[in-house]
Amino acid sequence: MHERIQIFSIVGSIGLLTLIFELVRRRRLKEKYSLVWLFTGFALLAVATIPGLLNSFGQVMGIYYTPTAFFLIAFFFLTLISLQFSVVISRLSERNKTMSQEVALLKQRIEELEKQGGRG
Repeated sequence: MHERIQIFSIVGSIGLLTLIFELVRRRRLKEKYSLVWLFTGFALLAVATIPGLLNSFGQVMGIYYTPTAFFLIAFFFLTLISLQFSVVISRLSERNKTMSQEVALLKQRIEELEKQGGRG
C-alpha cells in the first residue's frame, strides 16, 4: 500500500474510533449500535496497519491495486451498518403504527365514555 494512503487510512480509522467513543460517552449513540461501528473501525484499522493483510485479501479477491481492496472492505462494513439500521427503522415503524392505532382506539373509547357521562 502506498505510504500516503496508509497514513490516511490509519488516521481515518483512528478518527472514526475516537468519534464512536465520544458519541457513546455523550450518550448520543447507544452501546448496542456502537458495537457494529467499533467492529468496523477496528477492522479498518487492522487492515490499514497490517499491509500484508490487505495485500493477501486483494490477491484472493483478484484486486491488484491495494487501496481498492481497502475501500471494498469499508464499503462492505458500511453496507452491513446500513442493513442494521434498516432493520431498526422497520421495527420502529411497526411500533409507531401499532401505537397510533392504540391511541386512536383509546381516543374513541374516551369519546364514548364522555358521551355516556353526559347523558347520565
